Amino acid sequence: MTKNAHEKECLSCQRGTDQTPLIQLEYRGSTLWICPQHLPVLIHDPARLIGKLPGAENLTPAEHRD
Repeated sequence: MTKNAHEKECLSCQRGTDQTPLIQLEYRGSTLWICPQHLPVLIHDPARLIGKLPGAENLTPAEHRD
């Protein structure tokens, strides 16, 4: 699932670097990319990435301490 430089795209919305900034992630030995809009989804509601991120169903959302 590693992307080449010309294949970088957000794992959630599939937008590339010509449309949005991307943040690089290393997960399960793969390089993945996520845009700033979907980074909060990864942190606070990773279940929404099931089917897009392998193992998302096993990720725990961040706890809020307000």
